[in-house]
Amino acid sequence: MEKRRLGKTEQMSSVIAFGSAALWKVSQAQADAAIELATEHGVNHFDVAPSYGQAEIRLGPWMQKHHKEVFLACKTTERGKTGAWESIKRSLEMLKVGYFDLYQLHGVNDLETLNAVLSPRGALEAVLEAKEQGLVRHIGITGHRPFVQIEALNRFDFDTLLFPVNCVLAAHRNDFNDFTLLLEIAQQKDVGTIGIKAVAKRPWEESVMRMYRTGYEPFDEQTEIDKSLWYALSQGITTAAMPADLHLWPPVIDAAERFRGMDAGEQEEVVSQVRQYRPIFPGV
Repeated sequence: MEKRRLGKTEQMSSVIAFGSAALWKVSQAQADAAIELATEHGVNHFDVAPSYGQAEIRLGPWMQKHHKEVFLACKTTERGKTGAWESIKRSLEMLKVGYFDLYQLHGVNDLETLNAVLSPRGALEAVLEAKEQGLVRHIGITGHRPFVQIEALNRFDFDTLLFPVNCVLAAHRNDFNDFTLLLEIAQQKDVGTIGIKAVAKRPWEESVMRMYRTGYEPFDEQTEIDKSLWYALSQGITTAAMPADLHLWPPVIDAAERFRGMDAGEQEEVVSQVRQYRPIFPGV
């Protein structure tokens, strides 16, 4: 599987990442099988958060023995310094590791929240102290609003960004979801980029039976997954997190191993084909 440089971290990450949201409510045996499947196919970038149900509990036994074999990224939704410190220490304990390769301020979707995490006694202070103590190696930020992350890069030298990169969003560009400028700025600043929601098709419709645990209806045919994942990876991101349902992992891994970059014409064709779908994030 292709690996790409995660910006100035110098980490060479697989083009798809282990999205631990898929471990939200699974048995230890299911989690162990998912880890084996991913690592056997070369996935070396693991993304987890305490808000992902039982994910930290399920990953802990494996991470205790194998952390040095992979790049481990964790997150916090705490906004203040005290809460963030507690979150860091609790996640280290749950995951049975001594440090995080990447620690991210999670779900920063508006300027008010950005102000809070970057303010004196905000969450960033805890992460910086943790880095000084060797508990965190790199610092990132995540969110669904590109303009908020652009402002974040203007105010702090983050190592990575995590945000939606999705062909349906591209078919309905507006000031709230257009990720193109953010990608350009990230490249200029040598910031690693982690895409999410690559195979999201549309919000769940009331008339559609929810066959997956994802928060959205995903593309689930192999040809659709190929196109949506290849589109996302053709935007220049470092890696795309796998979806939050283990049933989708085999075709996503298959698509990743066969990845070929799309030229501008092919990308536009994909966007044109999905314009019929309503995007998963509203425009306001």
